[in-house]
Amino acid sequence: MTYTTGEKPGKGTYRCLHCGQLVELKSDDDQLPPCPNCHHEKFEKVS
Repeated sequence: MTYTTGEKPGKGTYRCLHCGQLVELKSDDDQLPPCPNCHHEKFEKVS
């Protein structure tokens, strides 16, 4: 399953589908930001 910037997919670690950068959300209320490395907006959950 993929997730898009602006969604609130829940606490966990997400990998950018474009460059592989990891983004960690610490709360279920956190929104996915654009990738801090390449600004891509699609992610997959890794943990």
